[in-house]
Formats: sequence, C-alpha cells, structure tokens
Amino acid sequence: MREEPTRDRFRLAMGRFATGVTVLTTVTGGHDHAMTANAVASVSMEPMLVLACVEVDARFHDAVAEAGLWGISVLDAQQRPTADWLATQGRPLHGQLDRVPHHRGSTGVALLDGALATIECRTTDMHPAGDHSIVVGEVVSLGVAEHPGAALTYYRSRYGSLA
Repeated sequence: MREEPTRDRFRLAMGRFATGVTVLTTVTGGHDHAMTANAVASVSMEPMLVLACVEVDARFHDAVAEAGLWGISVLDAQQRPTADWLATQGRPLHGQLDRVPHHRGSTGVALLDGALATIECRTTDMHPAGDHSIVVGEVVSLGVAEHPGAALTYYRSRYGSLA
C-alpha cells in the first residue's frame, strides 16, 4: 500500500529491514567514546572500506571526526545488555566502558571482548547526509571469532538473534 512518506511511516518501513547490531568506538583526549549502531555496511573490497552512519548531534560524531580512527564490534546475542547501555542517551562519557569487557586494538580504540568480529578503521571520508554523517573508513585491522555464537539482530524496533 502506497502512502505519502512521513517520519513515522519511514521509521516503520526501515524497521522492516533486519540488521546486525554493532558498537562503534573511538578515543579522543584520553576518553573512550562508544555508541550502539546498526547503520553499518561494507562498501568495497579493494580497498577494503566500510561505512557507519552517525547522528550529527551525537557526542560520538565530533569524537570520530577528530580522532580519524574508529572500531566496529559486531555483537553476539549475549551482548544485548551492552547494546542497551551504549544506546542510552545521556549516559556519562567518563567510564562508559568500565562495565563492558574490552581490549585495545592496534590503533588504540576499544574493541569489545566476545564480539563476533572486530574491525579497526581509518576515516577516509565523511559525507553530510541529513541529520547524520556517513563515515567511510579503510579497514586497517580485523579479527573474527573462532567459535562465533548467535548474532544480535534488530528488527521492528526489537532485539533478536540469528544463529
């Protein structure tokens, strides 16, 4: 059924697109910045590029623009509490990863322990796109879980899993 596009209808339509759930991380001024994100995609194999869409008003936006290096942790279904925590608006910036098991990647960004995959990126482009920026990064390092569990998914505004 066709209708005029409205913000609510657009949100409903995009909610029909199942995605994986990730955490984006960067570090600036000695502070970790992190956010839950599902608008992440591969762009190119040669060179290896990925993208993430980041809301302009989010604290993470300015941090990733300044740092130029960032990480993606693809979440396991057991990491839903982490996804919830890092999607909480207004959470404290300082110590936000204290309750999240993580390690430092080769670029110095935090990568989540237990993730299905981790990818470290160097920003190559940032494109304005409405109330978001499309951040494109070249892959500089990656890791893949040897024995992956079920993936955390997001569909119709709810978390789920896919084995």
